[in-house]
Order: sequence, then C-alpha cells, then structure tokens
Amino acid sequence: MYTPWTYNSAPTEIIIRNSTMNSDEQQQLKSWLYDIATDRDKNAFTALFSWFAPKIIRFGIQKLNTESAANELLQETMTNIWRKAHLFNGDKGEATTWVYSIMRNLSFDMLRKVRSNREDTLSEDIWPMAEAQLVQEDSFDDHLMSSNLLKNIDILPEPQKEVVKGLYFEEMSQEQLATKLAIPLGTVKSRLRLALIKLKQQIGESK
Repeated sequence: MYTPWTYNSAPTEIIIRNSTMNSDEQQQLKSWLYDIATDRDKNAFTALFSWFAPKIIRFGIQKLNTESAANELLQETMTNIWRKAHLFNGDKGEATTWVYSIMRNLSFDMLRKVRSNREDTLSEDIWPMAEAQLVQEDSFDDHLMSSNLLKNIDILPEPQKEVVKGLYFEEMSQEQLATKLAIPLGTVKSRLRLALIKLKQQIGESK
C-alpha cells in the first residue's frame, strides 16, 4: 500500500526537548489526523510524521535497544496511522494518546518476536548438540538415543521436563502443548527456555 513518506534516520544523536503541549498544538495534531482520514492528505501526513518521528525514534531506541529496530517501529507506527486514521475519535482522547497507544502495542509485538526468535535459536542450537553428545559413536538405535536424552532430561524440574518431552518426543507444537497442559502459551515458552539453558549447562559439564 502506498504511503506518502520515506524516512532515513541520521546517525547523529536525536535530541528531544520536553515541553508541555498546549491546546492549540493538540488541536493541530487532531486536525492533521482528520485530514488524513477524510482526504488522505499527504501534506497533513508529512506534518504529523515530522512531529512524531523523533519522539517515536527516541522511544524505540530506549525500548528496543537498536536504531534499526527504532526505525522499524517508526515506519510500522506511521503506516498504521495512515491506514487507521479514520478510527481516531478526537472526542474520546488526544491525538498523542492514540498515536502512542499504536506505538506501544507495536513495540510489544516486536519485543515478543525478538524473545520468540531467541528461544527458537536457543532450541535449534542446543538440541543438535545434545544429540551429538549423547548418541554413542557406533550406535544409532532410536530407543538408545531416546534413553540417553531422557537421562539428561531427568535433571529438569517436572514442569520443564513435561514441556521438553511434549515438544521433542511427542512432536507437539507449543500451542498444542499449552492446550494439553492447560497453561498459557507464554508459560510453555518460559519453561522451554529454562529447560534448554539447564540442558546446555549439563551437556557442557559432561564434555
């Protein structure tokens, strides 16, 4: 979808001056949002973008730790504003509240993706290492491999053990396992992360 802007952040530090907004400034922001919603006004969007961009960048760097992630947050936020401007209701709140709500929700989604990717990477890194360490050089019997892996898994607390067994031996998805155990998906991910860290430590000590 077309959006009437591009953004390239400068490598220099962005300085934001904190100031209290007056009613005229809030009304101007509302006016720009209304113009975007009703007329798809590119000039209004550019003005709104210029006003919010440095603030979103600063927030993104603080919360997401990298300038590239902050730029992605800015682009996603402004794209959502362009698409959803018609949903803004100035009678129910200020423009800043509405925009920052979109920004925060997107930042939470980005943080969840980062954490999920870290867990997936940890899983992909540890499990092949566990198999290489535990399978005997001249024996590739599936039962023996499972027995050796289970022996190491026995070091885990029961909640972590049942998550690892469900995912790796029963080949269930995290969503299926969450349903089976009647726990939130986030709890499955947390238990898996802790279990894999402990397994990595155990494998390292046994080398």
